[in-house]
Amino acid sequence: MRSAVQAPVGLRTGLAAIVALYLLLATLYAWFTPAWQNPDEPAHYNYIRQLAENGSLPVLQAGDYDQQYLADIVARRFPPQLSIAALRYEGHQPPLYYLLLAPVYRASNGSLLALRLASALLGALLVVCAGLAAWEYFQPQLPLALAAAAFVAFIPQHVAMLASVNNDALAELWMMLGLWLLLRGSAARHTRHYWLASLVLGLCFITKATVYILLLPMLLALWLDWRAGRSTRGAGIAQLLPALLLGGLWWARNAAVYGWPDVLGLQRHAAVVAGQPRTADWLAQFGAAQLLRRMLATTFNSFWGQFGWMSAPMSGRIYALLWLLCAAIVAGLWLGRAAPTSADTTAVRRRQHLLLLAAAGGTLLAFLYYNFSFVQHQGRYLFPALLPLAIAATRGLSVWAQRCAARWPAASRAAAWLPLSVALLLAALCVWVLPLIAGSAGAAL
Repeated sequence: MRSAVQAPVGLRTGLAAIVALYLLLATLYAWFTPAWQNPDEPAHYNYIRQLAENGSLPVLQAGDYDQQYLADIVARRFPPQLSIAALRYEGHQPPLYYLLLAPVYRASNGSLLALRLASALLGALLVVCAGLAAWEYFQPQLPLALAAAAFVAFIPQHVAMLASVNNDALAELWMMLGLWLLLRGSAARHTRHYWLASLVLGLCFITKATVYILLLPMLLALWLDWRAGRSTRGAGIAQLLPALLLGGLWWARNAAVYGWPDVLGLQRHAAVVAGQPRTADWLAQFGAAQLLRRMLATTFNSFWGQFGWMSAPMSGRIYALLWLLCAAIVAGLWLGRAAPTSADTTAVRRRQHLLLLAAAGGTLLAFLYYNFSFVQHQGRYLFPALLPLAIAATRGLSVWAQRCAARWPAASRAAAWLPLSVALLLAALCVWVLPLIAGSAGAAL
């Protein structure tokens, strides 16, 4: 079994630099993004306001979503004379993010900027967890661990979402922390990592439904332990109790408010958001082939950066370069698929691959399931899978770095930093698109 290598000073220093650059970019995004020009930001803000001013959780009900009013206010870019008070359609969300930000609301007298910056700080913790999780996978290859953390930190759309009033930042933080604990537990013989991961899973349950999929790698880890004789079936079930106890409190509340079996409030949400574009309608209008093309293009573009309420895309040239980057990553993964692995790391690496695949596959399935009902081709719904995606991107680029080093031995040390250099180019892209975010909605750079 592979023994854990202590995190070096270089990892702490490199992570500190990445986090500092992320915080600078997130602050710029929070400052320059016009008020409410982030997806669903007014509805999330109203949830926090309800808690801070009334001290009670909202109950989603008819009238909390008006498609015509929402379309009008978004199209007019939220003029001051149109109130956001009627936008309350996030009232079904679990409460933890809003409970954490309610004191910030009260202390800042409801400042939107203060709430955005608080979310950005949660994003900084997310980047730290990404670096630690990447180190568990790539150790002792420091440049690759830093590269994976930088991919998480500097995707422009990701920075925009983390610097907005939205529960994604906290949800992704728990997802990243949980995956780190599970990856770390892969190389350990004790089970405390799984007890902690179960607690984190419970925090996912009371933060956002999109990260419930952490349950899949958690169950997989417990099953692998049982198969390997490291744990009993009863012990595995017991390790899920912290998660079930935390989640059960929220599910019981929803069952009392919305009725059984709507323990997530999603049935009430589907009934309230009348007028939201439905996949069945688009399928009838455009046909399957055109709908699939629209879905793939919009999902790809908005994963990297399509700002505002999807009304401010980047230029076609930038998306073309990003397609080339993805092609290079996939080609690198294919070329490096048979790379030799030392015998002492094979079992751990296989286990880690399975856990990361479970997280990525679960996220993709949840995305597809949501889009069976509603047209939600937003790439940000794939962000809970950023750790496996960042690790895959880093591995693919590292294959090209190895080939460069083999061809030009004199540049072998520099080639090792190729993946991190590419990730830092995304930070430059964050700066490049800032004018687009700041006010040129509908234009492209």
